[in-house]
Amino acid sequence: MNEQHLHIVSLDIPWPANYGGVIDIYYKAKALAEAGVKVHLHCFEYGRAHTDQLDFCEEVLYYKRDTSFKRHLSFWPYVVASRKCEDLVRNLLKDDYPILCEGLHTTAVLSDKRLANRKIYVRAHNVEHDYYQMLGFTEPVLWKKAYYLMESAKLRNYESVLECAEAIFAISKKDAEYFSGRFENVLLAPAFSGASAVTTRPGKGGYILYHGNLSVRENIDAADWLIRNVFSKIDVPCVIAGLNPAPEIVEMVKKFDNITLRANLTDDEMMEMLANAHINVMITHQPTGLKLKLLNALSQGRFCLVNQDMLAGTALHSVCEIADDGPAMVSKINQLMQQEFSADEVNRRQSVLSKLYDNKSNAQNILKEIF
Repeated sequence: MNEQHLHIVSLDIPWPANYGGVIDIYYKAKALAEAGVKVHLHCFEYGRAHTDQLDFCEEVLYYKRDTSFKRHLSFWPYVVASRKCEDLVRNLLKDDYPILCEGLHTTAVLSDKRLANRKIYVRAHNVEHDYYQMLGFTEPVLWKKAYYLMESAKLRNYESVLECAEAIFAISKKDAEYFSGRFENVLLAPAFSGASAVTTRPGKGGYILYHGNLSVRENIDAADWLIRNVFSKIDVPCVIAGLNPAPEIVEMVKKFDNITLRANLTDDEMMEMLANAHINVMITHQPTGLKLKLLNALSQGRFCLVNQDMLAGTALHSVCEIADDGPAMVSKINQLMQQEFSADEVNRRQSVLSKLYDNKSNAQNILKEIF
């Protein structure tokens, strides 16, 4: 059998796999490598360190992302223009292997005439213009709001570049329906993560956890909402954990004795926080894409309490507790704090997640399309 080689162009260095986009990229690349594919990983770098945790790849190449102001002046979206890279194209031209672009962010190569005869596939992590529009609507700082809304308009206009892709791999059913309405060859490729092996511990935990990158507006707003409407209304220890907490969250937490802030934990520390919590609370007001931290919490934690928007485009309703307003969440928390998480519930969760998010079988589906 001939060797199968695949270029994967990653929007960021996918290790540590500790936020949505890179979780999918890391576990997908790993699953494809374990299936026998020689993965040539191309990473844009802007703040993350080079790592030997990607040694399952045939090679790993790094490119500086051009974050200069002139990239904002392009007709292309900034997230694309800042990843337009001549060195990347030169390396891709050294062979004729197929190319998988991770996110609309890395699709500058689709417009390069030198690669016109290559098979180029795109992993859609989101309907990006919807995501940026929602960021713009919720951002209180005027210049940031203007940036998000301008970027949304550019992304909407730019998206037609996907007509040049061999196929689009959508991450959720909702996204697959959207892309199928615009483009020809769209396939559902559920998210890759560490979720297919459920390590949840039966029993009870001693606190409630909300976690996320606390410098991102979506998560800042979620933490703010939870503090005001839920955590401050209950007599249960609550922990907010995540990267680089915004000053407003730091100040809010100080007002309440039952709320603790844990900043910039290591991956191992965060896994322990997830595992030892009794309830992982996750909300979003942006029903876009798939929230990969939900899969992490389901595979490692006990009860998961979410709002409906968190489940948009998923089939995970049966393994989550759902509440959409403050009083309903408070009521659910008071109820769940009296219950143990049973071994039967662990087995049921394993059954659901292994059917939907099995990295091995999902990798095979991608390979069938590419090779």
